[in-house]
Amino acid sequence: MKLVYVFDAYCGWSYGFAPTLAEIVRRHPDLHVEVVSGGLFTGSRRVPVREFGHVQGANAKISELTGVEFGPGYARLIEDGSFVMDSEAAARGVAALRQAAPDHIVELAAALQHAFYVDGLSLSDPATYRAVAEAAGLDPDTVVGAFTAHGSAAAAEGDFLLADGLGVQSFPTLLAVQDDRTTALAVGHATADRIDRHLAALTAAP
Repeated sequence: MKLVYVFDAYCGWSYGFAPTLAEIVRRHPDLHVEVVSGGLFTGSRRVPVREFGHVQGANAKISELTGVEFGPGYARLIEDGSFVMDSEAAARGVAALRQAAPDHIVELAAALQHAFYVDGLSLSDPATYRAVAEAAGLDPDTVVGAFTAHGSAAAAEGDFLLADGLGVQSFPTLLAVQDDRTTALAVGHATADRIDRHLAALTAAP
């Protein structure tokens, strides 16, 4: 069995789910976790944040349910409403980090969301990936090079197609994949204990 975590780095609910996923990884170090980017803000949805009038209310709900905090850097970034969340750029960054350290992509994905939702760093800016790579002890030039490479767009599109092929329609979604069976363990919000109960049932199933 492996877990497939489909998220979007610009998704606040995915940010709220990061501590839960970290706890699941801690409890089940033997389970491989594949991290896949979804395309939440692409195409016609790639517009200034002011177009999404529900952002502040949604963030308050996310904080209430999950305990995560939205930092002052993030507040400043979106204050005038002109910032554009580009999920294709974020997916290219996730792919670059995943390529550099596949065994640590869960932590790196969480670090990327911290960079945006706490520090207010754009996930379209190569400097953000340089900072995340340096903090993680990775070669920043390698990570930035992968982010800006011509093939990075194909990596992002590959993630979007995989997410779609798995039937994922909202983020975050945590799936358990066992042989030819795929089971949703969490969609949106769930506690680690609840996910553990799902995993236990799957393990016990014939």
